[in-house]
Amino acid sequence: MNCKSCNEAVADKFCGHCGTAAVLKRVDGHYILHEVQHVLHFEKGILYTIKELLIRPGKNIRGFLTEDRSRLVKPVIFLVISSLVYTLITHFFHIEKDHWISDPENYKTFAAITEWIEGHYGYSNIIMGLFIGGWLKIFIRKSGYNFFEILIMLCFVLGTGMLIYAMLALVQGITGKNMKLVSELASMLYSMWAIGQVLGGKKIKGYVLSLVAYILGMGSFWMAAGLLASIIDSFFKH
Repeated sequence: MNCKSCNEAVADKFCGHCGTAAVLKRVDGHYILHEVQHVLHFEKGILYTIKELLIRPGKNIRGFLTEDRSRLVKPVIFLVISSLVYTLITHFFHIEKDHWISDPENYKTFAAITEWIEGHYGYSNIIMGLFIGGWLKIFIRKSGYNFFEILIMLCFVLGTGMLIYAMLALVQGITGKNMKLVSELASMLYSMWAIGQVLGGKKIKGYVLSLVAYILGMGSFWMAAGLLASIIDSFFKH
C-alpha cells in the first residue's frame, strides 16, 4: 500500500519516508485519554511540576530555559490550566469578583473589560506577563535572559500564583472566610521569591527589584485597561 500523506510505498506500520502511520487507530476512550495526557504532559507529571515550582522555582525554571525542557509541563499550557482551575473553583463556590467598581453606570466600558479579564484569566495572565516582563527587563538587565525567556518564566510563576489563589479560594468556599487579601499577599510574595531566584540569584537587591517590577507590571496592566476603556468611550461619544 502507499502512504496517504506522501504516496510512498509502505511495508511496515509506519511510512519510512515521512513517518505517518499506515493505518490510523480508531478514536476511542484510550485515544482521548492519551491525547489529554499528551497535552497536559502527564507523562512527566503536572503534580511534579507544581511541587518543583513551589519548592525550587529558580532551579527548575533555569533548567527549563537552558538545559532540559522535558521535565516540566509546557509553560503556556501550565498557565492556562492553572487559571482554569481557579476559575472553576470561584464559579463553583460563587465567590465574588476580585475587583469592585464604585460607579458601574458611568464606567460601563471599564466594567466590561474587567469582567472579561476575570472571565479569561488564562489570556489575561499572559497579557499581564508582558507588562511585568517589560519592567523586569528594565530593572534586571544583567540577568542574561532575553524578553521571551522572561515571559516563559512568568508563565510558570503566574501559573503557580493562580494555583495559590485557587487553593485559598477553596479555603474561602469551605470556611466562608474572605481570603482575598491573603491570596493577593501570598501570590505576590511567591512571585517575588520565584522571580528573584531566577533573575536575581541570591542577592537581596534582585528580590526587591522583582517585587517592584511585579507591582509596577500589575499596576501598568490595570492602567492600560483603564486607558483602553477611556479611548473606547471617547470614540463612541464622537
